[in-house]
Amino acid sequence: MTLSILVAHDENRGIGFNNQLPWHLPNDLKHVKEITTGHTLVMGRETYESIGRPLPNRKNVVLTRNPEFQAEGIEVIHHLDDISKLEGKVFIFGGQTLFESLIDKVDDMYITVIHDTFQADTFFPPYTFKEWQVDSSLEGTVDDKNHYAHTFLHLIRK
Repeated sequence: MTLSILVAHDENRGIGFNNQLPWHLPNDLKHVKEITTGHTLVMGRETYESIGRPLPNRKNVVLTRNPEFQAEGIEVIHHLDDISKLEGKVFIFGGQTLFESLIDKVDDMYITVIHDTFQADTFFPPYTFKEWQVDSSLEGTVDDKNHYAHTFLHLIRK
């Protein structure tokens, strides 16, 4: 299994506000689809509920402490250790608690840095380039639908 983080954050590492993305960036949604199709996404219950449905053409796994939780089209797990039993390429998809718990265990990170700041109440944990090597960096296109400058980074643990 390969364990990766997939996240978009602003200049202050903000990732969400009131359980929603603080921005609308179609380029990032397309990027997520390209990278994760055919693979596994692991997310917390609140992240799943903010999306509202399983993402198509991917295995959707929700980690929750709630033993009653279930939703159509997803697999439910209850312990961090259960992630290691998943096969193939596994993307940690949020939120903050899951990122904090697993940032020291992942092999690589796919990060969309949005070059702006937004009101946020959830944040991605701090990371430095002492620990991570830039495998690729691509500037996203700003246009009529994508109003914020952004960079797609792929970081590999040194």
